[in-house]
Amino acid sequence: MRTRFRSILPSIPLSLMIFVFGILLADRITAGQIVLAGILALVIPQVSRRLEREFARIKSLKPLPRLACVVLYDIVRANIHTARLVLGPERQLKPGWVWVPLDFKNIHGITALASVITLTPGTVSAELSDDRKYLLVHALDLPDPQALIDEIKTRYEAPLKEIFP
Repeated sequence: MRTRFRSILPSIPLSLMIFVFGILLADRITAGQIVLAGILALVIPQVSRRLEREFARIKSLKPLPRLACVVLYDIVRANIHTARLVLGPERQLKPGWVWVPLDFKNIHGITALASVITLTPGTVSAELSDDRKYLLVHALDLPDPQALIDEIKTRYEAPLKEIFP
């Protein structure tokens, strides 16, 4: 009986949260909205149960303060550089795409790396290869693709490899 109940509702807290948010997000509470929230509360946990999960493993938080300072400095520096590019002549822009090879496959570390890249003005992470070996990055100003790759690997990926094994 218990296993049959778990097959219908694999995660009661998740179902309750989905139901409550389904009601809260509605403009007004109607019978149809309650039914829709109930259906979503039953279906979404079923679908999410089938997803591949990878739990975060953290080796050390020691590099985190230094990484935070580097990221904050780079954000300020990139804001100034990007403002100059955007306000300057359009012909000075040299946008481009580059595949950054990754030295680690931990999805949480890769997500942190992609977030840091996207937080830095003038760059955005666009895609992760299926084998998790490359991250596609777009840069507003890309005169030297290898220099961008080297900067990402030394300033961001190296400390993240120390945090996420």
